[in-house]
Amino acid sequence: MLKSMFSGVSGLRAHQNKMDVIGNNIANVNTVGFKSGRTTFKDSIYQNLYGSSDGNNVYGGSNPSQIGYGSQVSAISVDFSTGSYEPTGIGTDCMIDGNGFFIVGPKLSEDEMTDGVSNEVDANQISQFYLTRVGEFTIDGDGYLVDANKNVVYGFVPDNAAIGTADITDGMETTGDGDNITFANLKPIRLPVATDDANESPEITYDDEERLNLTSISIDSNGVISGTGPNGNTYKFGIVAVCNVTNPNALQNSGNSYYKAVSNTGTLQAFQPGEGTTGILRSSCLEMSNVDLATEFSNMITTQRGFQACSKMITVSDEMLEELVNMKR
Repeated sequence: MLKSMFSGVSGLRAHQNKMDVIGNNIANVNTVGFKSGRTTFKDSIYQNLYGSSDGNNVYGGSNPSQIGYGSQVSAISVDFSTGSYEPTGIGTDCMIDGNGFFIVGPKLSEDEMTDGVSNEVDANQISQFYLTRVGEFTIDGDGYLVDANKNVVYGFVPDNAAIGTADITDGMETTGDGDNITFANLKPIRLPVATDDANESPEITYDDEERLNLTSISIDSNGVISGTGPNGNTYKFGIVAVCNVTNPNALQNSGNSYYKAVSNTGTLQAFQPGEGTTGILRSSCLEMSNVDLATEFSNMITTQRGFQACSKMITVSDEMLEELVNMKR
């Protein structure tokens, strides 16, 4: 059988995979926080007809003669460049202008949140959390800051004395290394508990108590969440954390605009927005998809032509085989 037949088949498979990626990019052109994918090819295996040899006193050297067996997908990478700004007018909506991801996930157990101690998340526990670029947040009925998929948003929660003060970052040191993530005071962000005395400072607690009814809740560029209480005072009760990832292309896309930290991600560390090479937050807006339709349609055309060329190669190889078979009449 002709080697060109198998080369054509491998080319069809590779171009089909690239077309699938292009189709997914175009389908998500209006998906908030979506990051476009890119497919690259590499050549496949080779058969050596003649090997190379060095020259001697009589004859010169020879170069190798090789026949390739087509192409294959080299990598499908993700473009994590920041998308455009989409204003929403909602105070709890925000986007990261630069590097980093929001941290969302299920609620930690009471034992892990006792007395506001630092929570250490090892490699096995990382899978409990999701990283996302979508900052579409709301306050649920229990006072938690949640995303559109009902996962709570994690951030830095101050002690009671810091609520409502100008600087609520005191004591919020964060550390991390390649094997684990150490979140100092990193907790699900929740509204403070209401008190009987309107002039008394509200408390940060995770007991099932009545939450303080805050209005005009908003998130500033440094991630500080604030709202107006019934007495007209402004309370700052938390900071949205941004996780810095050394190698974001190692993150595994798990759907619903979520990414999972698996292997080869490097150091993961939580920061206040704007610190540790993370971007600042843009409030009252969401991040649009970074898909460039002009580029995607250009790639679609070249991929289609490549697919047609590989298909034509199979057709021509078949015609050659037909001529070979018809030699015996």
